[in-house]
Amino acid sequence: MLKIVLITGISGSGKSVALRVLEDAGYICVDNLPVRFLHEFIANTRDAGLERVAVAIDVRSPGDLDELPDVITSLRSMGTAFRVIFLDASDHTLRQRYSESRRRHPLTDRLTHDGVSPSLQQCIDTEREMLSALREQEHVIDTTDLTPGQLRAWVLDLVQADRAPVILTFESFAYKRGVPSDADLVFDVRCLPNPHYDRELRPMTGRDEPVAQWLSQFGSVQSMVDDIADFIRRWLPVYVQDTRSYLTVAIGCTGGKHRSVYVTEQLARRFADHSPLLVRHRNQPQFDTERHVITP
Repeated sequence: MLKIVLITGISGSGKSVALRVLEDAGYICVDNLPVRFLHEFIANTRDAGLERVAVAIDVRSPGDLDELPDVITSLRSMGTAFRVIFLDASDHTLRQRYSESRRRHPLTDRLTHDGVSPSLQQCIDTEREMLSALREQEHVIDTTDLTPGQLRAWVLDLVQADRAPVILTFESFAYKRGVPSDADLVFDVRCLPNPHYDRELRPMTGRDEPVAQWLSQFGSVQSMVDDIADFIRRWLPVYVQDTRSYLTVAIGCTGGKHRSVYVTEQLARRFADHSPLLVRHRNQPQFDTERHVITP
């Protein structure tokens, strides 16, 4: 069966990294495809007997970008296995990446008027407006604090997940670095006891057994996990009825190292019977180099 992955999003958010990792995974990749050619391209790939194809479409692609959501809906109604990954990042991060790469924003020439070029921020704002409809209905990965290795691992996790009513993702993060924009539900666990103040536990993470045992002794910690789990179990069927494909639950503490990691792992165990289930630790990139099994 032909599987199509569409990579889109804000310029500078990591689309080239995502496309390269799919190419390495055996996908036939096409960058900067015009929207009007998408139907024909998919028909040709199906006739050619190809099984895995990735396409990148964004503001660089000529044509009517605002027609893309309708084209995607049409393709899905025809039974095409179509997964869309929308990459985003904060304005500050995007400006920093453009400054480091010294590349021009793809909208610069299009927005130039009477010889006056727009600012980078004006280009970013215009691009967000152009892609707003697509962002609202597809799966978003916020790459603001992600390393290239993390982004590659997260993209592979998504495309390898079997199709299900909802791909459930538990993600830990650090409040001091901001709330991830890809989160659908956000829970703040900074009120829980903090292992950071124990000198022996400080270098460890919430996945280390001494930290897990220390946190598990507090009734407030167990109550927090129970309450979040009960909330998700109650409302997950409603999200399924809403025809969502993804639900990302973000758990945040101050540094994204102890409490949020522990609670995320505990919730993943509670929902281990849900498939597919993804576990991410945004501020612990070393975890993305391994694959650990979540068991109930």
